Amino acid sequence: MIQCIINMTVLPAKRIELLQTLEAIVDRVRIETGCMNANLYQNLENDREFMLVEKWRDRQNLENYIRSDSFSVLLGTDGLLDNPADIEIYPVSRTSGMEAVLEMRRRAADSEIPENGPPC
Repeated sequence: MIQCIINMTVLPAKRIELLQTLEAIVDRVRIETGCMNANLYQNLENDREFMLVEKWRDRQNLENYIRSDSFSVLLGTDGLLDNPADIEIYPVSRTSGMEAVLEMRRRAADSEIPENGPPC
């Protein structure tokens, strides 16, 4: 799996225009071959900051998307931003879920037991 994270800070006067464009892009990305998920997030503390998070089946699918019209539209939003978008691409070899969280919590609880045994 490949994860692509795109962070953007919009110019104050261009916020609505960027939001409308990003909403349309996300809908198109979700139907691209190999797209496992795509979501748009807005920072609750700064409504000018957006993050687009995409998950791709493999690098080839991501590369096909990067050469697509949808990605060209995304790059075209640069004039609406305070600074160029920050794009991060992460190959993910494995993921963990709730079972990992429970195991970490169990190990933390086990380490809190005194050496002479649990309190009575």
